[in-house]
Amino acid sequence: MYLIESKRNGEWIYDPGTVMALQEYVKDHIFLDEDVLFPYMMHPAVQIGKFQNAYEEINQPYMDEHDIKIIRRETGGGAIYLDDRNMSFCFLFDGSNDIYGNYARLYEPAIRALEKLGVHNLEYHGRNDLIVDGKKISGAAMTLQQGRVYAGYSLLLDPNYEAMASVLNPNHKKIGAHGIQSVRSRVGSIRSHVAPAYQDMTMWEFTDYMICQLLDITDVREAKRYELTPEDWAGVDQIAAAKYNNWDWNYGRFHQFGYHLTKRFPIGTIRIDLSVEHAKIAAIQITGDFFGTKDIKEVEEALMRVRLRKEDLFSALEPLDLAYYFGDLTKEDFVSFILSEKA
Repeated sequence: MYLIESKRNGEWIYDPGTVMALQEYVKDHIFLDEDVLFPYMMHPAVQIGKFQNAYEEINQPYMDEHDIKIIRRETGGGAIYLDDRNMSFCFLFDGSNDIYGNYARLYEPAIRALEKLGVHNLEYHGRNDLIVDGKKISGAAMTLQQGRVYAGYSLLLDPNYEAMASVLNPNHKKIGAHGIQSVRSRVGSIRSHVAPAYQDMTMWEFTDYMICQLLDITDVREAKRYELTPEDWAGVDQIAAAKYNNWDWNYGRFHQFGYHLTKRFPIGTIRIDLSVEHAKIAAIQITGDFFGTKDIKEVEEALMRVRLRKEDLFSALEPLDLAYYFGDLTKEDFVSFILSEKA
């Protein structure tokens, strides 16, 4: 099995879009004589499944506040939070074997590796999860393309429970102890289960260990590697720009959906009913018990055909003084409300 690390000029790449583009480029353009392993980590990001509606999976205001990106992957499954405290592993397998759809087999090498670190009571659970003592430490996904199986899973060494509780649950308006405890009750930490001798293992030591176990080698320097050429990187950059770092791919894939929002502000209750097409506002109605001196239809008209993106909403509202329509309500609060969770 070949090792392809997310490195450029010897340095690890953390940009979520580039990391995903690298894997897609290799999947579609590089055909080697053996399977491929891609270990990767990234700056904080929410990775959603190919068929998910981004607006139903994330807390956009929290993501904006904490500079967390969203990336839509090419495989199905659910939304996961990724950052530089945990390593993920993707694979390209020969599609002629029976691994496609067989998540238990996909996890087998990882289970053996973790057991050597003293992690016990590991089991494959449900459709695509790996759990220890009833808590999830990994979620997997896979797809079949061009005769090869593209599969992967994350391994939660040191989960950021606070970020998970906030970013993946659009029904939480604030980070609260209840939300964090809820995540802790469902999500586990690999580190808390390893033997005492490995408690101080760093993320990079853990990564090298897993690479060696997955490749069946004793030292990571023994790995058979494929190094991307400048031509390869040009292809990766093109995919990243056109797809994974493209707002329309990550947010705008769904033809139409609708939702409503209701919130009590000091100036009164505001309700917004939205119809969204390709992530642009196709219809909007604003109602409530607030007081205004101008017709609220002017705000509705300003927001028509505007993308559900913070900067676009601010730009559309820039000519308007919201005090005339709502009273003492800032554009920041109003835009945050539009992008917040459904009531």
